[in-house]
Amino acid sequence: MQNNIRNTNLRFNLDKEQQRRAWEYLQTMDRQDFKSYSQVISLALVDYFDRYYRTQADPYLETREREELFVKQIVDAVEYSLKQSLPLFLSGLTAGMVQREPQIRAPFQHLKIHSQIVI
Repeated sequence: MQNNIRNTNLRFNLDKEQQRRAWEYLQTMDRQDFKSYSQVISLALVDYFDRYYRTQADPYLETREREELFVKQIVDAVEYSLKQSLPLFLSGLTAGMVQREPQIRAPFQHLKIHSQIVI
């Protein structure tokens, strides 16, 4: 098992903004979510390099992701608005149909009066 473990040392220069922030994240990380420095650093490195190589292979990846996120936000906003306004719209539509129903039946009322059943 020892052959499968690699050791390395990290050095953080706290005078450099990015390295200082990385150090602060390591010091304040939630130990329930992240069990060790090794886990956090391996997750971060794999995520970073996976994304880096995907964008190298597909230069428009970030643009497409931003566009997809923007479209999703629009769709979510429209769905939310519909959910809020649809009940009011349907109740108004139903009320309008009820008000128009006597007007629709009225032209046919004279047919009942003037019609006779012939046997």
